Amino acid sequence: MITLLRAALAATLLLVTPALAHNGVVHLGEISISAPFTRATLPNAPVGGGFLTIENTGDQTDRLISATSSVAGDTQIHEMSMQGDVMKMRELAEGLEIPAGATVALAPGGYHIMFMGLNQAFVEGESITITLVFEKAGPVEVELPVLGTAADSAGHGAMEMDHGASQDDAPMMDHDALNSESTN
Repeated sequence: MITLLRAALAATLLLVTPALAHNGVVHLGEISISAPFTRATLPNAPVGGGFLTIENTGDQTDRLISATSSVAGDTQIHEMSMQGDVMKMRELAEGLEIPAGATVALAPGGYHIMFMGLNQAFVEGESITITLVFEKAGPVEVELPVLGTAADSAGHGAMEMDHGASQDDAPMMDHDALNSESTN
């Protein structure tokens, strides 16, 4: 009877704690998640972004199919891309493919986690928790440290900006396209 209880306890622990962190990297089966971070937001900001790197060391493609967090009313997987001089952002409703043997970066200006309808400001020095769900590997909780507003990587770097560039040369984000795509 005691052996059966120990086996049940061990099985429960495996289900409850499927991810192990080692050297700041979260491991979930064949999936490794590293360099997570988000940027500080202003009070009452409606949105925020989450960034990290996903490595698939397996021999089968997996897919990041959803993300959730208590810090926002809605959490989505997004892609940003330039179309001419306009920056477009869209939800990846089918998720983000993580090919076998590949590494996919969710970084400013590209793929990212979008937090919409923030319930709180993201304060530099704190962290937020998100749950990522993979099609094959399953769910995993990841802590995102909140870095400064200009951080472009978990290494606390700031984005390079050309402050001498003309306003006319600067790319513009198409907010109307974002609003129409997110309501579809």
